[in-house]
Amino acid sequence: MDMLQKLAQIGFTEYEAKVYLTLLALNPATGYQLSKESGVPRSMVYEALKRLHARGSALETVEGRSTLYRPLPPDMLLDQHMAEYDRLVDELRGELGELLEITTDERVWSINGRSTTLAYVRQLIRDAQQELFLVLTDEDLIDLRDEIAAACGRGVAVNTLLTGEGQLSCGRVAYHPPLESELQGLTTTLLVVADDQETLIASVRSRQETTATVTRSTDLVVIARQFVWMELFTQRIYARLGADLLERLEPEDRQIFESLADLARRE
Repeated sequence: MDMLQKLAQIGFTEYEAKVYLTLLALNPATGYQLSKESGVPRSMVYEALKRLHARGSALETVEGRSTLYRPLPPDMLLDQHMAEYDRLVDELRGELGELLEITTDERVWSINGRSTTLAYVRQLIRDAQQELFLVLTDEDLIDLRDEIAAACGRGVAVNTLLTGEGQLSCGRVAYHPPLESELQGLTTTLLVVADDQETLIASVRSRQETTATVTRSTDLVVIARQFVWMELFTQRIYARLGADLLERLEPEDRQIFESLADLARRE
């Protein structure tokens, strides 16, 4: 995406963007000079300058018989747009929230996109009052660490199963055996259960390709919570197993536990 397209996304017309970009390299400048250098027709360049000046994106002064223009510095321009964007978002947050009809249906809903999925997860974590059960990859842990820490801080019982090697010093934490994570496909899974009320399960293939399902179905919430609880329980039991008991396990099962031990030794 080039700069013209990016400026268009924050409200610039094509001509305004061309004039502003030209002003950055050629200032102060007259409308005639800007038209010549930017390729914006003279019949349109003054209209673009008028709108830029009205929004504070360009400054003007009269010198002799000419009107000169210079750009608002980029940092100031972007701070201005960010402040306006934040103000608008805050207003919409309240206004749209008043219109939302909260439903408690047990349908299974789909979500597409990582940013949307993370926004939903963050809200689930922020709204949790009693407990959270989580399955997180290293990337998920990085993106959600602040919300998880805040939940712990307000007394929520946080239970986290990590499928990577990240560190979390908050709540009850266990590491899923790497080999078993591969076998079960958990290396790309994000799971959240909030207050036994709602669960979200996402398949994170990449930042550009993430799909998720979310539901308040009592049965599915119980299954998701029980899965994480059992995995945490298994890790606690494993921590108390002696070498003699490990030897009694089937080779396949022993290999899974040994992969967890390898991970613990690397920490």
